[in-house]
Order: sequence, then structure tokens, then C-alpha cells
Amino acid sequence: MVTIKDISKACGVSHSTVSKVLNGYPDVSEETVALVRRTAEEMGYTPNAAARLLKTNRSHNIGVLFVDQLQSGLRHDYFSAVLNDFKNEAECGGYDLTFISQNLGGSSMSYLEHCRYRNCDGVIIACVDFEDPAVRELVGSDIPVVTVDHVFDQRGAVVSDNVKGMQDLVTHVYEKGHRRIAYIHGEMTSVTRSRLASFCHTCEELGAEVPEAYIRPARYRDPTSSAQATQALLSLPVPPTCILYPDDFSYLGGRNQLEAMGLSVPDDISVAGYDGIYLSQALRPILTTIRQDTERLGSHAARMLIEAIEQSRTHLPRQELIPGELLIGGSVKQL
Repeated sequence: MVTIKDISKACGVSHSTVSKVLNGYPDVSEETVALVRRTAEEMGYTPNAAARLLKTNRSHNIGVLFVDQLQSGLRHDYFSAVLNDFKNEAECGGYDLTFISQNLGGSSMSYLEHCRYRNCDGVIIACVDFEDPAVRELVGSDIPVVTVDHVFDQRGAVVSDNVKGMQDLVTHVYEKGHRRIAYIHGEMTSVTRSRLASFCHTCEELGAEVPEAYIRPARYRDPTSSAQATQALLSLPVPPTCILYPDDFSYLGGRNQLEAMGLSVPDDISVAGYDGIYLSQALRPILTTIRQDTERLGSHAARMLIEAIEQSRTHLPRQELIPGELLIGGSVKQL
């Protein structure tokens, strides 16, 4: 392994000068900086993580806490896209990622203990039970934290604008002539509460009455529960003319149920989704949905977390609201 001593000898400069260059100190001439960096690259120098941790008290390692109830992992279309853009931005800032769990080699430990074990400089938290005491313990620690789609006091967060997204979706459906609009929502998280409140508020402002029976619970990314909710809605004495699904993937269950009942989209029933995943635009008809800006969500979360790590004395936690985009497909019929 190439060391600072080797680079020092090759360049004919002191060990401290090489160290200053590699650690970004400004009090070295441009000529020397160029020489040291070129030599280090040519010699294949890689910083020793353990040594860097001892010297700077920073590991350049970010923890990722991501636990969805259906255990879809990185197959989760929406959050995997967010984490991919987070990863790209974090790597540009010189950080590695480590997934955090409560199980390490058969040993049980809290999320906070795992973060300390891995010397995480900071943690991004997404798609977890934010009421879990183990999650709250981590959020309440001295480790910098940024959350996705959930807001804690005194912690940074990036949040998709679910209120405006649902407002745009309902308004579009209403403008298509629909007055009997149903909503199948996911588990009662802060995201769900925002979307549900926006759905009811927008319908009320537009003058579209929403019977209690038109609001049905299901689970996110669970076609089975969405299929059951779809059947219940269409079995009502006065069924809806349009059904909004909790997410694009869940709509697949609804579509299967509609086909089993001999109904076609949009001729017999109109539908819309949420998330704007690639699959939604590959379906026929193309699904009308709200595309969440996963690129901005992920990259902004990374920048915010790196700022909290590297500027700890001046960083002020903030919440950033990221707007989505209405994607108009062919799944909502003009009445």
C-alpha cells in the first residue's frame, strides 16, 4: 500500500506538506499541490480510512436507515430512486454509505449502536416507522440526521409536496368531469395524512362530495389490499367513476380486480396513481399520476446531511419541500 512517506520521497517534499495537500489545506503552493496530487494518483495512493478517522475524527461514512414493512428493500421503486440519487451526491462529496440495521452477524443492537459501531458521520432515514423508539433514539442522538418524507423538530428533512401533488391530481380528475372520486390510501403515516387531508380539502373546495365509503385503507406497494379496496368500492350502490390509488405499484392489484370484474380503463372506470415510477408510463393506457422528484429529494438530502456534518457549528436544520409533477396519461376518461 502506497503511503504518504512514499509520496513524500517521490516528490522531494516533507511528509507534512503531502498531508496538507491530501487533506485540502490552502497554505501550499499551486505547483506543489499539482505535483503531489499527480504523484499520488500515478502511484495509486488510497487514504487509509482508519488513519483518517484517528486524525480528523471523521470517517466519511454515512449510515442509511431504510426499513419498509413489506421488505421490498431496494426493489422499492420510489425510495430506491431517492437513495440512488442520494448515493451519487454523497459519493461526489467523498462519502461512503453503510446500511444500518438492528442485526449484525447474529448480534442484536440498536440503530444508534450500529451507527456508532460503524463510526457514521451522519445518517439518512427513509421509509421506516418513525414512531419506533429505536428510530427516535437515533434521531435524538448527537449524530447528524436527515429524514425523507417525515419532519422531526430540530432535524433536517426533505419532503415531497404531497399536499400540492394531491391537489393537482384531484383538480385534474375534476376537470375531466368526475364528481364521484374515491381514494384508496396507504398506512396512516405523515405522508398519508397530508395526502388524505389535501384530497378531502380539494374535493370540498371544488364541490365534489366525498362519502365516507369512498375513502378506503390499503397498504403502500401492496396490490392485494388495493384489489380488495377496489372491489369494495365498485360494490357500493353508487360506485365512484374514478379511483385514486396510494401508489402506482398498488394500482396493479386494482387493475387485476377490474379485469376480473370485466371492466376496462378508462371506458368503464377511471384511475390514477401516485409516484410516477417508470412502470406507470409503460402501462396501457398510460397511468395518470404524480411524479415525485426523486433526483432532487435524494441529492438535496445528501447536501443537507453533508452540510450538517461538515459545518456542525453553523448548520441550522431546515425542511425543504420538493414539488412533484402531474403526468397526464390516458387512464382518466373525459365525462
